[in-house]
Amino acid sequence: MSSLPSRGEFIAIVAMLFASIAFSIDAMLPAFPELTAQFSPDDPNRVPLIVTIFMLGMGFGTFFTGPLSDAFGRKTVVLGTAALYILSALGALLAHSLEMLLVARFMQGLGAAGPRVVALAIVRDLYAGRAMARIMSFVMVIFTIVPALAPTLGAGLIWIGGWHAVFWAFAIFATLSSGWLALRLPETLAPEDRRPFRFTALSEALREMVSHQVVRQAMIAQMLCFGVLVVMISNIQPIYDVFFDRAGSVPLWFGGIAIISASASLLNAALVMKVGMRKMVTIVLVVEVILSSAMTLVLLGGVEGAALFACFVLWQTSIFFMVGLTMGNLNALGMEPMGHIAGLAASVMGALGTVGAVILAVPIGLAFDGTPLPVVAGILVFLVGALWIMCRMSSREEMQQPAE
Repeated sequence: MSSLPSRGEFIAIVAMLFASIAFSIDAMLPAFPELTAQFSPDDPNRVPLIVTIFMLGMGFGTFFTGPLSDAFGRKTVVLGTAALYILSALGALLAHSLEMLLVARFMQGLGAAGPRVVALAIVRDLYAGRAMARIMSFVMVIFTIVPALAPTLGAGLIWIGGWHAVFWAFAIFATLSSGWLALRLPETLAPEDRRPFRFTALSEALREMVSHQVVRQAMIAQMLCFGVLVVMISNIQPIYDVFFDRAGSVPLWFGGIAIISASASLLNAALVMKVGMRKMVTIVLVVEVILSSAMTLVLLGGVEGAALFACFVLWQTSIFFMVGLTMGNLNALGMEPMGHIAGLAASVMGALGTVGAVILAVPIGLAFDGTPLPVVAGILVFLVGALWIMCRMSSREEMQQPAE
């Protein structure tokens, strides 16, 4: 293997690969009004599908990118999926209808699955244990900055060159990040360590995970919690624009909330060793069910103006905070019994969680009626479902404890 870049450069390369995901989602939000006017003026609820269809493609791609990188090497898969991402971004520039744009975004999501999965595998190839945790901590610090900046950057690009400029930026960003990796990072998976790609291995992993009770429950709870995030992200722009008449300030509010919510991961790291993963997730979901119920009552109770906007922003912040306190723990719960097939299990869990969340979230986005009520009510249903699953998981665990 040729020499590796310095640790700082390696962290920057991996962070850029991860950042392309958040950039691809959040930079699109300010483009919704322009895209609505051009492609779907009679049915604006279809435009947020530009976000959800991207996530759907990424979910399907996640099934295969991990095993493919085990078979053909990390760089081959990252560069191949990056090429698909770039071509899809350029293809979106030629779209003359919303349907064509959605197809391009789905393909772009497939391409984005490479950096999402394989970047983590690259880190695993080179680091283990606490060293890996330290590297990922640095990567995530950089990664959390992107959601805060992406909407503002997207708004600036739209001001310069319309929605087309956003897709040009996607293509340029992916070209720079993949080119940097190609030039500076050697292949991290030796040929003798590669495993042939087999569809039967994926199906066997899926069957084993679904048959394991705790893993199955963790996957469903993760899907519901991620569904909450998908619903919120894909409907922020319409709610701020149509209901609150604050479309111009979306990047600022979104950025501030993202910065505040980034501290959830630090809080989780400080508490989870003392509280435990199951209990931590359950407590957080109880709190969020209460807050979402209160937000529903605020909307039904006729609160208006600045007071209603303040309540919504606080509730929106709590949703993003909740995701930071649950998703990692649920992923760990599901992966805990699957150590013998960790790579395949990670691909299956990531894919099912993403695809399932998108399928659940799309009807809620299409039900948007000019008020936040369908979004808040839909999120409340998801949270109640996730809490019910976690309570069943905890109760069964307690019942299975040996008598003292």
